[in-house]
Amino acid sequence: MKIYTKTGDKGTTALFGGTIVPKHHIRIDSYGTVDELNSYMGLIRDCEIDDAYKAVLIKIQDKLFTIGAILATDPQKALLKNGKARLNIPKISLDDIAFLENEIDEMNTTLPPMTNFVLPGGHQTVSFCHIARCVCRRAERLATALNDIEPFQPESLSYLNRLSDYLFVLARKLTKDLNATEVKWIPKASV
Repeated sequence: MKIYTKTGDKGTTALFGGTIVPKHHIRIDSYGTVDELNSYMGLIRDCEIDDAYKAVLIKIQDKLFTIGAILATDPQKALLKNGKARLNIPKISLDDIAFLENEIDEMNTTLPPMTNFVLPGGHQTVSFCHIARCVCRRAERLATALNDIEPFQPESLSYLNRLSDYLFVLARKLTKDLNATEVKWIPKASV
């Protein structure tokens, strides 16, 4: 397989199914942002963290590829005329979302209750989690905008929403595991 095809040299690209769209199309922006998020997940996984977290991150990265494939598919070309799938693209399941919720709940049992917002930072690994959380929220915003135009599998949106929550709790858990300081945001009264 050749890495370069030259087909995008004029600012267009092909979706799964062959539809040609401009590279600035919201669909491209959506799955490109999911790809960016997946890269940040890999960065977190490369940090000095417990192997159990790394295993969870690999599962998440797999699901992000699934979401990317869903977003990269022209819905008009995804199904045959009889309604059967034309392209063999996996789906996000309710179990995938429950997996994230269980991970969040498990980490939360070891953390002090939140009484304030927290400032991102405290340790480089924690900061990577917060960056990934922000990219995840951007991916979710773009995906919801795309969904308004061309609806796709709703579980994908739920997964992105839950993933940003997971990344926030992971940041808090890693703050604890790495003996970093969690800095609370306490608004100052204006003078």
